[in-house]
Amino acid sequence: MLNLDTHILIFALCDNLTKKEKTILAKEPWSISSIVIWEITKLSQLNRIELDIDAPELSLILSNIHIWPLSLDICRVIKRLDFTGDPADEIIAATSLVHNVPLVTRDRQILKSKIVPLI
Repeated sequence: MLNLDTHILIFALCDNLTKKEKTILAKEPWSISSIVIWEITKLSQLNRIELDIDAPELSLILSNIHIWPLSLDICRVIKRLDFTGDPADEIIAATSLVHNVPLVTRDRQILKSKIVPLI
C-alpha cells in the first residue's frame, strides 16, 4: 500500500503524473490521510483546482482508496518529524510513519526527511 500526498492524488486524478509516478502507483493500492480530503475541498473552494468534492465520480474514486483517520498516535509522531512545515504535510508524513506505509510525494521538505518512509 502507498500513502499519497495531496498533490500526488490530484495529479493522478487529473492525469498529470510523471511516468515514474504512474509506474509506482500502478503497483500498489492507494491510501490517503483524511486531511487530504480536507485539502482537496479547500483547494476547490479557493478555485485553485477544478475537482468538485460533491461530484459522484470523485466520491466513487475516493471510495476505492483507503483513508487513514487522524489519530492520537499520528499527532504524537508529528513531534518526532525531522522537518516542519504545513500542518497538513506533517499529518500526511506522520500517517506514513505510524502505519509504516511509503509516502509518494514531490514535496522537497518531506523528501529530505530521514525518518519518513518514502517511495
